[in-house]
Order: sequence, then C-alpha cells, then structure tokens
Amino acid sequence: MSVKKYKIAVVQLNLNDVAENNLKKCLSWVRDAANKGAEVILLPELYSSHYFCQSEDVDNFALAEPLYSTSFIAFSALAKELGVVIIVPFFEKRMAGIYHNSAYIIDTDGTEAGLYRKMHIPDDPHFYEKFYFTPGDLGFQAIQTKKGKIGTLICWDQWYPEAARLTALKGAEVLFYPTAIGWHPQEKEEFGENQHGAWMNVMKGHAVANGVFVAAANRIGLEQYLPGTAGIQFWGSSFIAGPQGEILAQASHDQEEILIAEVDLDLQENVRQNWPFFRDRRIDAFGDITKRAID
Repeated sequence: MSVKKYKIAVVQLNLNDVAENNLKKCLSWVRDAANKGAEVILLPELYSSHYFCQSEDVDNFALAEPLYSTSFIAFSALAKELGVVIIVPFFEKRMAGIYHNSAYIIDTDGTEAGLYRKMHIPDDPHFYEKFYFTPGDLGFQAIQTKKGKIGTLICWDQWYPEAARLTALKGAEVLFYPTAIGWHPQEKEEFGENQHGAWMNVMKGHAVANGVFVAAANRIGLEQYLPGTAGIQFWGSSFIAGPQGEILAQASHDQEEILIAEVDLDLQENVRQNWPFFRDRRIDAFGDITKRAID
C-alpha cells in the first residue's frame, strides 16, 4: 500500500553529451534530489545521450543498451543506497533489429518494480522516432512501489487522453512523463507560445480528468549536432501538477533544476469525491473509442 504522503521530484537537465558523462551527471542530480527530500525521482527521456532522433542514422543504434546493463546497474545501486524510487528512461536494445524507448521503475531496494515501453511513437521533422523504436508491447501500467503506485508514460504518450485514463484506471496516483520536447528554432517566434501552451494544457487536463498528480521532466538547451540544420531548442519548463491541474512546481525554460512537490492521497481522494468523473463515465457508450475513425 502507498503511504498517505510522499515527495516526488523531476530533474531538468541539459543532456547534450556522451553517455558516460550523462550517466555521471544524472547520478549526481538524483543524489541531490534525494538529499532535498525527494522519494520518487524522474529523469528526462533518453537520459544517456543527445536527442539522436533528429536524423535517421543506423550508427545511432550503438547508443542502445540491453536490459539490466549499464543504466540499471548504476541506478539500482543508487536507489538502494538512497532508499528512493528512480524512473530511468533509456534506449533499450531488446534484440538485433528490435529497439524500444523505455523506462525502468527502480524500487527503493534496487529491484525493478516495473518496465515501461513507449506506446506512441512520433515521426515528425527531426523527431524521427519510428526509425528507431518499436512500439511498446507492455501496455499501460500502474506500478506499485514502496513509496506509491505510479504510472510512467513517455513524451509523445502525453498527447493521448486514453493513455492517461487507462493508467489512472489501473490505480496510478501520479503520471510521470519523461520528456524530450522543444522548438524548431525557426518556428519559435511564430508558433512557440502556442506549442508550449498546448503541451502544458493537455497534461494539466490529464490531471483534472483523472484526479491524479502529473509530473513531466524535460531537457533544456539547443541540440544542434547535425551540420546544416537548426537543431532543436528543448524548452525545459518541467512541472508538477496536482489533481485539479494546479501547478505545484514549475521550472524555467533554460536552467538545470530540481522540482519537488508532495503527493497527498487524502487530497486526491477529496478531489475525486467532489469531481467524481470516474463514477459518471458512460462506459456503455464508449465502444467506438477503439476504432481508428467513426465513418
């Protein structure tokens, strides 16, 4: 069972470096978050490298790692030492030719509480993830940890209310979103405010519609590693929201930061009692939601 209150943290970082340096950096920042009182700690998507999906290049598959290797060994030891839960998003090599965008949920004793594989895979300009990632096959999950029952979704999943709903219906108290989202620099002036606003609004909507806490950890910095391109300017702005969509903590667009907020299950229950959206769902009328389109 979950405790009634526990503290969660999101870590916002610049990760435009090699794997060894990013690992050392993230281990250090997780330690700092734990020292500040965090009990469940979230890192950004694909923490160990720059965001390589800006191009389709088979050489980038060398960045992937098998299950329970480098990332798991390092963060498992740290979770056990600190007595915290750590959500570690990584590039998984499942076998030759099958790779996933995944996240470990590592419990306070260093064991694996769960594994999530990103379900929704984008294919947009400079977000060419379909080239690299096989869609997840583990479904939407609520993972019981020694601190709380939590759900992990990854970046592009954040636009889908069905993903948030199914995870919440399985009992997740918090939806954690490791993220790598930013602006195309040439579009920022015209579209940047609306793009960022849409990202915030849809996830605050998940919090409200499901009566859950929502936490997103994003990158910062301009990652311009391809010659002749403008790169991606990751917009940071990581945040934690409460079950009424209220912002409990918000990061800047351009600074490395740790955000901490408290998950209060009594508050969550009170919100759901007063806004009983789960009670009033017309599940008898939702059958068409499984169709691609209702023609």
